[in-house]
Amino acid sequence: VQLQASGGGLVQAGGSLRLSCAVSGTIFSINVMGWYRQAPGKQRELVATITSGSSTNYADSLKGRFTISRDNAKKTVYLQMNSLKPEDTAVYYCNANPRNTNRYYWGQGTLVTVSS
Repeated sequence: VQLQASGGGLVQAGGSLRLSCAVSGTIFSINVMGWYRQAPGKQRELVATITSGSSTNYADSLKGRFTISRDNAKKTVYLQMNSLKPEDTAVYYCNANPRNTNRYYWGQGTLVTVSS
């Protein structure tokens, strides 16, 4: 199982980016998919998660600016990020939890840099 994240880059403050993360390999059904981020010198933190039924959970500080969604048929999770701030600069990681397991697979991360 592999997760391939894409969509990161350099953006000015106030701008938007859309991240994508596609799951490949032998995985029949995915329960929870999520995005996490790690800023330089900080611990990895939750951004948002989404279940197969599209129930979502967000870090409180990001509600209203970030939106997570998924396409179950494509085994892909998205993160729409609006009104970006310099403090959003981080490596963004996606993960996926196969149904009926306690295992989580992680993507390689995609760098988002927000300039002031």
